[in-house]
Parts: sequence; structure tokens; C-alpha cells
Amino acid sequence: MMKKEIVVIGGGPAGLISAATAKKNFPDKDVLIIKEEKVGLVPCGIPYIFSTIGSVDGDIMSTAGVEKLGVEFLVDEVVDVSFEEKKLRTKAGEEIEYEKLILAVGSTPIIPKIPGHDLEGVYTVSKYKDYLEKLLEAVKSANRILIIGGGFIGVEVSDEINKLGKDVTIVEMLENLLPNAFDDDMGGILEENMKNKGIKVFTKTKVEKILGDGKVRAVKLSNGEELETDLVIFSVGYRPNTGWLKDKGIRLMENGSIWVDEYMRTSVKDVFAVGDCAAHRSFFTRKPSGLMLASTATFDARIAGANLYGLKVIRMNKGNLAVYSTSVEGLTLGRAGLNEKMAKEEGFEYVIGKAQGLDRHPGKIPDATKITVKLLFSKASGILLGGQIAGGKGVGEMINIVALAMQMGATANDMYTMQIGTHPLLTSAPTTYPLLLAAEDAMRKM
Repeated sequence: MMKKEIVVIGGGPAGLISAATAKKNFPDKDVLIIKEEKVGLVPCGIPYIFSTIGSVDGDIMSTAGVEKLGVEFLVDEVVDVSFEEKKLRTKAGEEIEYEKLILAVGSTPIIPKIPGHDLEGVYTVSKYKDYLEKLLEAVKSANRILIIGGGFIGVEVSDEINKLGKDVTIVEMLENLLPNAFDDDMGGILEENMKNKGIKVFTKTKVEKILGDGKVRAVKLSNGEELETDLVIFSVGYRPNTGWLKDKGIRLMENGSIWVDEYMRTSVKDVFAVGDCAAHRSFFTRKPSGLMLASTATFDARIAGANLYGLKVIRMNKGNLAVYSTSVEGLTLGRAGLNEKMAKEEGFEYVIGKAQGLDRHPGKIPDATKITVKLLFSKASGILLGGQIAGGKGVGEMINIVALAMQMGATANDMYTMQIGTHPLLTSAPTTYPLLLAAEDAMRKM
């Protein structure tokens, strides 16, 4: 019987940061990470193995920093747990006793059970190295590739494979690409960008059947069309890896995620959950949020790791701001908080501030890019509810400013009077800084 004071199940971003934070806060405690694969990948980097990185080995997630802290690793799979006895059992037959347990077991791709889903040539965007190496080889040998799902992973994978000179089609059942993240006007910018690169885009369209005799030959769409293809990649979302926890006495939500409180504590004493397997709530509505991101996972992890042996009130999860960005060649999109569609559904009274400009100044700077900012504010209080930005690579950090402003309860006036540092080679001009102008636009409408 192995005994460890702190055990983390899962070696992804949530698991690594949980363990590192725990070791930093409680250096005298033993910390063990149990992970299924010796080599893990950077989840956000997976779409880029096809072209930008060019290999699976180029996306390896380093554990050196965590090991340097004194965290131990065990490559094995946990197959059973007794929360009453505080014991785990692994696939290799190891029994491990813990004092505190952090569940960072992640998620797995959803495979819709449409006819033909089990044909040769149908893949998902897995997180496992061996599987992704097979997918990469299949992509290289195929000419026509069809991606089902227009979310972040589907869009990024489509763009990367398109860079290889392949014939790429993306099919999304909702009204626009990134439908759960961006409003139609912002999603339309992305769709136009992808079509201009030669990627075929079908929105408001379903794949009803995958056709082939043992191997993929074509797909049948809900509009009646049949598209020939050599390869199909499902990218329709992920579900928590919590099936093994059913009937174990821990509270699970309807979608299988693990219920947690503001400190990432589960319904079981001394057991925490972080990352994709944990339930999340909207910052503004407190309703369940299905968002699964490495940035969210590491946020969870820092809270759990710091609160294992006593609550540090300054570190608590007050809700998910839903802040993220994506980049396809020539275009970056970022979003934080509510979009207009969500605000309408929740009954918020809001005003919109919009602004356009360039992300360098003057506009003759070689890499200057058009930038579009859309901010949502409460009509009554002026509090910032959300933001969407499209433009160059600077969007990735600009949307983080929006997220912090929301977290701090900033108003339109706060945004308009925000003090900024600018430089011709790095930012928009101080005279036409888009975040400030969008806030000003909203203030005129209040």
C-alpha cells in the first residue's frame, strides 16, 4: 500500500498546476500525480501539429518545472476509488492511500452516433499522443478532408490542414462558426476569412450520414448534397471523463461534470475537482457553463491547490468569465463575458459600444491590421458585461484587459478613462484606441 498526502489524478494543465500550487503552498506535504501517459501534450497546441508545429512531438507538455518542485509522478490509470477509505486502485494493481485528492481527469471527444461514424477514416481530435500521430499521418495521405463542427478546435484544425494545400470543408449545424462564442456579426468576419482561403464552409447544415463500404467515401448533408471526402474529423465537443465515478457517492451534474463549490471542493470531504471534469458557472448568471479551456483549468487548479488545508478567501472561483481567443492565419478573435445573444436570452438590458481602427499607428506600419471591438454594458449601471474583438494578434492580450475589467466590476466610464500605454509598433494609437472608443460609443447611448 502506497501512502501519499496529496494525490492528483490527471497530468494535463489542471493536474500539473494543481500539484505545483499544492507543493508551493504546502512544501512539507508529499504530492503525487497519477497520469495515464508518460508523455502529455499541450491541449491548446494540438490543432497546430498539422502545419504550424508540424509534428506531435513538437507539442509535448514539459513537466520539468513541476518535477523540480519535488512532485512525484506515477504512470498508471486509476480504475477505482473508495472515498470512505480514502483509497485508490490502479490498472496495474497499485493501491494508494491519500489525505487530499484532486480530480483533474479531463474530458474525451464526443462521437455522434450518426450512421457511418465507425467507418475507417473517421477520427476525433483526441488528446492522446499515439492517436494523434495516426491522425496526422492520415491527414498527410488524404486529399479531401471534412471537419464536422465549427467550434474552436474545428476552426483551428480546418485552418491548419488548409495550409497543407488540402481540400478542406467544415460543416456546422448552427448559424455561424464559433456559434456559442460570438454573435453573428463577429462570427461572419471569421467565415469570410476562411472562405477567402479556399475553405468550404457550410453553416446551418448537418451531416446526416457518413457513406462508404468499410472506409469513408462521402458524407450526406441535411441540404441533400453528397460531398466526397477521404477523411472525416469529428470536432463537436468533449464530455467529462467521469463515467467511472458514477455510484461512488460523489455529486455529478447532468452532463457528467463534478459539482464543486467556490473553492473547487466536491461533495466529498477532502476531494477537489478541477478543469474539464469540474462543473463551471457563468460569472454573471451563475448558470452552468460547459466551457472547457486550459486557461479555465489552470485558474481552477490554483484555487484548489491553495485551499487544500484551509480556505484562503482571496482565492475563490466566483464564476466563469468565459474568456478565450482563437487565431487563424490573418485573423484573431477574442471574447470575454456575455455576447449579445446570451444577454438577450438572460433578459439583460444592455447597450452596445462598437469601434474600428488599426492595431498599429500610423496605418502605414507594415503589419498594421484592422481591429473591430464590440463591448456590452448594463444599460442602467454601465457595468461591463462582455466584449468581442476581431483583428491581429494583439487581440489575444486585449481581450484579457476586458476580462480583468469585468472581474473588477468596471463601467463604461472606467473603460473610457482607462490609462493606456501605446507604441507605434505594438498598439493602436492613443487617440483612437478601440477599447476606449467602444466605451465612448456605448456611453452616448445610455
